[in-house]
Amino acid sequence: MAHPKGKSGNPSGRPKGTPNKATTNLRAWITSFIEDNRSQIQEDWHSLEPKDRIVLFERLLKFALPTLQSQAITTNFDQMTDEQLDKIIEQLKNQIQ
Repeated sequence: MAHPKGKSGNPSGRPKGTPNKATTNLRAWITSFIEDNRSQIQEDWHSLEPKDRIVLFERLLKFALPTLQSQAITTNFDQMTDEQLDKIIEQLKNQIQ
């Protein structure tokens, strides 16, 4: 059972950046499982329909690549000076050429 915060000998709880032991162990087990069953996984992959392979590939990518977060950029042109607007216009012209 977990100790209440401040009662475990560490008054701050687990410091930031300290890896979670359970997660670390589970990832190691999953990695080992995949390595041990690589040939079977490859056979199963080839037996899938192309659309199912794409779905599986997409799902697996989530484990290999970081998820990108969308960001909104807003610009209030009314608050910009004429010089700032001219600079933006020049940059856009240069990109087109």
